[in-house]
Amino acid sequence: MRRPVLLVVAHGSRDPRHAATVHDLVRRVRAQRPGLRVETGFLDFNVPSVGAVLESLDAEGVRDVVALPLLLTRAFHAKADIPAVLSEAPPRLRIRQADVLGPSPLLLAALERRLYEAGLTPADKSSTGVVLASAGSSDPEAIAVIADVAREWRHTGWCAVRPAFASASLPRTEDAVRELRELGCARVAVAPYVLAPGRLPDRIARGASEADVLAHVLGPAPEVAQALLDRYDAARTPLLTALGA
Repeated sequence: MRRPVLLVVAHGSRDPRHAATVHDLVRRVRAQRPGLRVETGFLDFNVPSVGAVLESLDAEGVRDVVALPLLLTRAFHAKADIPAVLSEAPPRLRIRQADVLGPSPLLLAALERRLYEAGLTPADKSSTGVVLASAGSSDPEAIAVIADVAREWRHTGWCAVRPAFASASLPRTEDAVRELRELGCARVAVAPYVLAPGRLPDRIARGASEADVLAHVLGPAPEVAQALLDRYDAARTPLLTALGA
């Protein structure tokens, strides 16, 4: 039996860097799992839309799809928008929605990769405070997850880790940077906990103006691609079991 098609469901953005980064990540996923068919659909702003991809797959005769939200937390898009779009798919498609990417130790590894690429070394950890800067959400569950990730990451040896948010929640990145300065950290780094560039990541970058180090977005880091494949594998196993495979 063929493996289910992996449909990566991205948010979309007017910023062309967003779609370009999503496509770079999908290419990384294909490279790490040769033979797996991976398609990309966007909820808004970019093409193809999720609905158009599902219609095309149905027309080809595909029957099994794992739809994977390209999101770091379970907020409104994962709980409402994506299920609503998937519910309108052609009825012959068997679709299973995978979990969002976070939290995951792989994402923490990707964050550290980006910080080291920005100039830090493992020897800097004990004297460096890190701002874990996310896009933000009005969903309390999503905000709690970011706080939990910051606490977990702190236990890996950083001087301190503070969460921050570009929208909807507080504190802002610049406030967290100042807090870490006042705490006495020798240097302060900002690690954007976002997948692709865009308006909110740009706001994070502006808030990092007084930090010593600003890491790049997670983007097509190999750890992100592996996290995506792990979520796919976890979602496809019950689907294949139900089909008797």
